[in-house]
Amino acid sequence: MLKLLSSSSSCLQARVHSLGPNLGLRPGPTELSSPFLRVLGSLTGLTRPNSSRRAFFCSDASDGSDQVVEVEAKKAGTDGEAESKSSSAIVPTNPRPEDYLTVLALPLPHRPLFPGFYMPIYVKDPKLLAALQESRKRQAPYAGAFLLKDEPGTDPSLVSGSETDKSISDLKGKELFNRLHEVGTLAQISSIQGDQVVLIGHRRLRITEMVDEDPLTVKVDHLKDKPYNKDDDVIKATSFEVISTLRDVLKTSSLWRDHVQTYTQHIGDFNFPRLADFGAAISGANKLQCQQVLEELDVYKRLKLTLELVKKEIEISKIQESIAKAIEEKISGEQRRYLLNEQLKAIKKELGLEADDKTTLSAKFRERLEPNREKCPPHVLQVIEEELTKLQLLEASSSEFNVTRNYLDWLTSIPWGNYSDENFDVLRAQKILDEDHYGLSDVKERILEFIAVGKLRGISQGKIICLSGPPGVGKTSIGRSIARALNRKFYRFSVGGLSDVAEIKGHRRTYIGAMPGKMVQCLKNVGTANPLVLIDEIDKLGRGHAGDPASALLELLDPEQNANFLDHYLDVPIDLSKVLFVCTANVVEMIPNPLLDRMEVISIAGYITDEKIHIARDYLEKTTREACGIKPEQVEVTDAALLALIENYCREAGVRNLQKHIEKIYRKIALQLVRQGVSDEPEVAGQIESPTGQIDGPNESAVVEAQVAETDEAKVEDVDKLDQSVVASESQTASESLETDLPVEPAVGEVQVADTDEPMDSKDAKKTDKIQESEATKTVDKVLVDELNVADFVGKPVFHAERLYDQTPVGVVMGLAWTAMGGSTLYIETTQVEEGEGKGSLNVTGQLGDVMKESTQIAHTVARAILLDKEPDNPFFANSKLHLHVPAGATPKDGPSAGCTMITSMLSLAMKKPVKKDLAMTGEVTLTGRILPIGGVKEKTIAARRGEVKTIIFPAANRKDFDELAPNVKEGLDVHFVDDYNQIFDLAFSDDQSKEK
Repeated sequence: MLKLLSSSSSCLQARVHSLGPNLGLRPGPTELSSPFLRVLGSLTGLTRPNSSRRAFFCSDASDGSDQVVEVEAKKAGTDGEAESKSSSAIVPTNPRPEDYLTVLALPLPHRPLFPGFYMPIYVKDPKLLAALQESRKRQAPYAGAFLLKDEPGTDPSLVSGSETDKSISDLKGKELFNRLHEVGTLAQISSIQGDQVVLIGHRRLRITEMVDEDPLTVKVDHLKDKPYNKDDDVIKATSFEVISTLRDVLKTSSLWRDHVQTYTQHIGDFNFPRLADFGAAISGANKLQCQQVLEELDVYKRLKLTLELVKKEIEISKIQESIAKAIEEKISGEQRRYLLNEQLKAIKKELGLEADDKTTLSAKFRERLEPNREKCPPHVLQVIEEELTKLQLLEASSSEFNVTRNYLDWLTSIPWGNYSDENFDVLRAQKILDEDHYGLSDVKERILEFIAVGKLRGISQGKIICLSGPPGVGKTSIGRSIARALNRKFYRFSVGGLSDVAEIKGHRRTYIGAMPGKMVQCLKNVGTANPLVLIDEIDKLGRGHAGDPASALLELLDPEQNANFLDHYLDVPIDLSKVLFVCTANVVEMIPNPLLDRMEVISIAGYITDEKIHIARDYLEKTTREACGIKPEQVEVTDAALLALIENYCREAGVRNLQKHIEKIYRKIALQLVRQGVSDEPEVAGQIESPTGQIDGPNESAVVEAQVAETDEAKVEDVDKLDQSVVASESQTASESLETDLPVEPAVGEVQVADTDEPMDSKDAKKTDKIQESEATKTVDKVLVDELNVADFVGKPVFHAERLYDQTPVGVVMGLAWTAMGGSTLYIETTQVEEGEGKGSLNVTGQLGDVMKESTQIAHTVARAILLDKEPDNPFFANSKLHLHVPAGATPKDGPSAGCTMITSMLSLAMKKPVKKDLAMTGEVTLTGRILPIGGVKEKTIAARRGEVKTIIFPAANRKDFDELAPNVKEGLDVHFVDDYNQIFDLAFSDDQSKEK
């Protein structure tokens, strides 16, 4: 039986009497109503229990059902006795708990079970569950509850409950036995519902040995608390501190008060050991700390452990209270501000000082619409009026109100019928275009035609133009220049990677966060209905689950449809017929055919070397110099340096890479000038005269030389090469200045007399003259960048001469190819691998595409036919295994235009005769030897000039394309146009130079 602790110490009674008012003890009756106050009564003897007290506990009837038994606990002894007997609600009937020395072992995953507490657990093992049910039927409703140890190498705080339950169900026999803590609790099986078992803790147990593995059954020893002195002041003080801490916690948590009430109903009154168990059980400590309290049999140490845990609960309660208080203050402040704002609005409305939000919004929309009301289409005005009426009927707090407000905001922001004044001056437009871009004659001519047509018609019109060409040729920047030349507003948006149709057509207004498409946003931003819209990267449109944007652009870029363009958000037709659309693309073939059919394509092939030099000199160099803060007189970049930069570093069709290299040069020059200035500052300071009025010649010269030496050592290796001449000249000038200005050093006495007799004004004038002379002697050399030192700025050359051979050997012919970066030369090499009767075959390498592989087969067939015609007795192709290679092997190649080059290479090898020097060719060949037209005439011509080619062979069908090229592109080239391969054969292998072009 559990016994109550009753203290008779006078000091303890005085302590409790002093705590009584703070705890809310009611004077008068001796029986205390609060369970927690009964705790104090049980520990202090403050209350006198009645002669007869009733307590309740759980017991089991023979049928296994719970039965409530009433027990009379009589008072034994008098008030002066130290101990009194008390009832306990969990005392079983028969047999007694201490009689159980062999029990089923139940693993507890989360927390240990303390005596006097309920704990529901879930038993997943069917054998164990059946054994527990059998125990209840045999009037032995007891089992051992033991905490499960953490798995080695795992963090228990990171394992979820479901994972823990799964791991417990997998443990069996010896493995489960090793994972259990030795000390546990004898638990009464209160009820079993399904796989849920409710346990009530009775007393502490220690496992001694394992009896059975499945289900796990163990032998146990019943543990008792170590004897303690209940009158010990330290134990009393510790228990009082635990009670005081629990009192503070109980004030903030109703859940803890329920714990106290339930505990006293089932375990009886408190004593020191029970107080320690209660504090540890209801605390939020982790399972290992609770297990430590359960294993401790020394009452004083157990109280100390419990005190630490409840103190932590106090700190947690304080943090919780501060968080709740901060949130409450924030909410209260917001509510107060909202109420005050509402009251202020009501007061202003009553006084007529301010209208409500709906009236203000309506007035704002009508005011915005008023300037364009006459130009606004009638159907749009009707929609706006309907929406304004709808706005007045909606509550400001409804979601529909915000949708209508945003819709009206967009409708009234569009410039209905508002057009900017067109520029019909062709000469002014030509001047503006030439200021911004060099070359691009095709584009400029088309824009001038557009202006001329508008001037003759007297009204502006819209058009859809597509500028195609390699990167960096100025497609995007020319769009801004066109807008300036036409005096139109400019708007640019890129569709590269765009995969959502809503970006073009807008979202439906029913969607949250819906917005109009790009064109409606464009009209709102520019404020006019006839801007120039640049649609960038139209060949890189994406396609995703949200639709096909290329199909959505069909309506936008169709002159017959965009006069009534319908945006999903606005849902009213918009006139885009006056908008000039300029699209840019790198590869026209990537644009869908229906979309390409609606655009006028203008090809920008790229720039030749002369054009690049003009662009670098007139545009890129000037802009970069200003951006770097360098003055024109400080730097000189020669034409030879620019030519070397273009030929050896920047061979692409555009000028973007050229601009990067020029910026790199000027950055290094800026660093050089700054370092030069830092080294010059102490040099000038050193030439100021000494305090005696004289310049200290030898010492000053040594200082200047030391400073120059230190400056030379501090320079970076690359910049040192560039600065060497400048520093040397400055050092020489400085030393000459010192040698010239240094007087003969007088004696000490003479210097003192001169300083005494000379007036102050003359000394100041002398000092000023010497500083001016020193500054005059200092010269700043201009940094020169030429072809010799350009590598010091931009590194080693990236490209070398495109000619691999001064004289092409047998079997090698130069072809011309088109690339996305412009044109390039392409060598075709053929060699004989093996010769033998009937071994004629062809092997090709060079990472060729399918079309080019087919061209090799066609070339092999045509070459055999031509050789049979020219040299009937030559069995070369029938008996030779050939290998055809197209350098470079790492570059993918495809296309049919290398057919004639391949035939020439094979015939050169078969006849053992090299082709003419400085010859390049291009053209697709049929099986009958006809030459078909090719594309990229300008790019291939530029590549031929770069490769130092003098004679080019083009298909006759490309004569017109070549004639349209600028004169500077065609200058110095001997071009032949052919329509049959026999003409190429005569040109390639004949020494006659008088063939007709």
